Amino acid sequence: MPASLRQLQIFQSVARHLSYTRAAEELHLTQPAVFTQVRQLEDQLGSPLIERLGRRLFLTEAGQVVLASAREVLGEIDRMEMRLAELRGMARGRLRVAVVSTAKYDIPQRLGAFCRAHPGIDVSLTVGNREELLARFAANEDDLYILGTPPEELEAEAHRYAENPLVMIAPRGHPFAGRPLRPADIADEIFVMREVGSGTRIAAERYFAAQGLAPAVRMELGANEAIKQAVMAGLGLSVISRGSALLELEQGYLVELTVEGFPLLRHWYVAWPRGKRLSVGARAFLRELFAPGAVPQLGMAET
Repeated sequence: MPASLRQLQIFQSVARHLSYTRAAEELHLTQPAVFTQVRQLEDQLGSPLIERLGRRLFLTEAGQVVLASAREVLGEIDRMEMRLAELRGMARGRLRVAVVSTAKYDIPQRLGAFCRAHPGIDVSLTVGNREELLARFAANEDDLYILGTPPEELEAEAHRYAENPLVMIAPRGHPFAGRPLRPADIADEIFVMREVGSGTRIAAERYFAAQGLAPAVRMELGANEAIKQAVMAGLGLSVISRGSALLELEQGYLVELTVEGFPLLRHWYVAWPRGKRLSVGARAFLRELFAPGAVPQLGMAET
């Protein structure tokens, strides 16, 4: 008996999470049901697809082959359904957006407006750090990706759609608050920073290097919420997207320092694999994301 589309969908979810439990939660199934479907798929294909080493799951070589084919088959089914919906004049489909964690303060609001305007399109949102998003990008797991720095290491279409200023923050009552500062004034300060490789960290390091500075980093944290809490606790200064700290700045828990060269002007980019046929949902979201007349020319990337 050939593998069913449902089995491929379940296997793809397990392979993505490397967890039967998380796949069951995503698919609204029980964990035993997910496990059974994967075992049946293995029996039908005659090859083990997943192996357990200790407490972790790993894809076998056969599992990697099946995962690649599952992505291709299920992606083509999605595109077929959406093209048929377009032919029927129905604004239906699916939109999968993956965003770096800093963008989670902006994109949900935009998606909310999009969902109200397009109630027939199902939307899923994945949040992760840059490394996780680039892995998803390379595997073509989503329709669109929101990043602070275009994925130069991958073949990508990337378009700038909004500003993303980075600011230097300090806790309430810091001696630097309200003072104009030169780069030399912060040379001996301790910093709390995002992980190496994040877009925010890259931009901050470029600024420091251009000023001939190498500030001490006391702590590296992988989430903006943790960064803000650490700064409020007095563990150091930080560089962060203004949008991600807007509430704390407005309420006075954090202060934005007036440092020469700040804010660092960065931008948000929307990207997708070069040559990808964008779904009706993705193209509709691009129209919402950009100002009228500024929607990028999609060319061959359009469905």
